[in-house]
Amino acid sequence: MATTNLHELVGAVVRQCLTEGIDVELDGLGVFRHTDAGLVFVPAAGPRVFIAYVREDYAAAAKLYEALEAAGLQPWLDAEKLLPGQNWRGCVERAIDSSDFFIACFSSKSVRKRGQFPYEVRYALRTADRMPLDDVFILPVRLAECAVPSRIAWHVQSVDLFPDWDAGVATLVEAIRSEWASRQARASESG
Repeated sequence: MATTNLHELVGAVVRQCLTEGIDVELDGLGVFRHTDAGLVFVPAAGPRVFIAYVREDYAAAAKLYEALEAAGLQPWLDAEKLLPGQNWRGCVERAIDSSDFFIACFSSKSVRKRGQFPYEVRYALRTADRMPLDDVFILPVRLAECAVPSRIAWHVQSVDLFPDWDAGVATLVEAIRSEWASRQARASESG
């Protein structure tokens, strides 16, 4: 009974938003839009990309989120996706688990931090352990001159988003698209 009421409530909220011209995104699935032709669902097409950062680097992480979104990817950034009252740790873990790629934003600030950022990076390392061996999952980026922790640097090449932000983002997007295409090809060969 409670589940039915919840479904009805969610349905009512979605209908109200669409009536008011507000798009409704189902994270990782797509977007409901009300158009002149009626209600349409636009499925998400690009790979899902989790962005991990420290608060001090939020401006750069938000800029990266916008660049990835503009490139047709589905970035996930806590400040953009978490809603008030959500269990943020559980949401972050689910977002990492359901992501196709994990970007760790390294800076002189993040490499010295304790707390959430290193937790997310370690969680992503454990997630990568469960993936097929040929899949690239963790993509370290350097926001500024800093050392990438050896646990990651020994295994994975990083991308510098400095001194040329646009060139760094282009390299990152190309790496994601190339790996995504390789995964699609492997999936079609095996299926």
